[in-house]
Amino acid sequence: MLRYVLAVTAAGLLTTTASAQEKTYDWVKVTDKAGWKPRDSQGELVYRNQLWIFGGWFQSFEAPPRDVWNSADGKAWKLVEKQAPWIHSDLPMSVVHDDKMWIMGGWYNGRLPGHSASNQVWWSTDGVKWEQATKSAGWSPRLAAGAVVFKNRIWILGGIENYYFGDDKSLKNDVWSSADGKDWKLETASAGWSPRGYLGAVVHAGKMWVFGGGNYVPKYKAFNDVWCSSDGVKWEKVADAPWSPRLWFSAEVYRDQMWVLGGWSNNPSKNWGDAWHSADGKTWKQLKSDVCWKARHEHSAFVFQDKLWIAGGHATPLSSEIWSLHLSKDWAGGK
Repeated sequence: MLRYVLAVTAAGLLTTTASAQEKTYDWVKVTDKAGWKPRDSQGELVYRNQLWIFGGWFQSFEAPPRDVWNSADGKAWKLVEKQAPWIHSDLPMSVVHDDKMWIMGGWYNGRLPGHSASNQVWWSTDGVKWEQATKSAGWSPRLAAGAVVFKNRIWILGGIENYYFGDDKSLKNDVWSSADGKDWKLETASAGWSPRGYLGAVVHAGKMWVFGGGNYVPKYKAFNDVWCSSDGVKWEKVADAPWSPRLWFSAEVYRDQMWVLGGWSNNPSKNWGDAWHSADGKTWKQLKSDVCWKARHEHSAFVFQDKLWIAGGHATPLSSEIWSLHLSKDWAGGK
């Protein structure tokens, strides 16, 4: 009996020690205040060795901003353009393709009269001069869709047609692609995943991935399912992830892992300040950090200078903080 007690005690000590020795990876605050006004829901890119943000959301009853900023180090930011020609800059879709920056769709005018969604497509090589590829893409006007570049084409995945005032009919699960931003092909009118906005979308391991998202109002819903496709037509459900169902999070690929960063969920209303990663979409692990950014939603995320970055977002209040995380190349998913 004594040997049994000692064995159990020893096992407990080993477990406690292992838990206590679990490594943490701390984020570094690059700046408390970037040069741009605190905001969320902005477009974001890494282009020509610079971080870029543009547009976004200030307050419910303010027209969305149309400014364009860039930075070579995340700390010092330059105002490139004060008033770009596009106006639907709240929750737009943004990618880099064909050595150009692209901004597509988005929402205009908050909850004010005259609000609208867009299916305009714009591009720029300097952030100052913007060209309109089309004023009416094949897909319906929308915001908060997934957007990726895959097989040398821009892809639009789902989204929502009416931000505050829509219903389930506003939610989309169609998939479109384009080589030039002007001519769009409908790949499928109904992907395997349920209609949604505010989702995460990345390209990883030769496939497109979609996860999370849902709807805000009038009927809240949130998901944590994970889907992938090699052609945009046939989609496979990989898992229901262990992270909480959520909207308005950021998604990136860093160190050969897909990342889910922050976000928001309701019942009760809650910002998330967590970071989850997965190599296969099925097995997810939460990154342990002693120093991390304040919980937030609709922030920007980048992979830049061999680091993972977070910028701005709604951290109650709106933020213009910049944070970065460096993991060694042999990190191997924290194993």
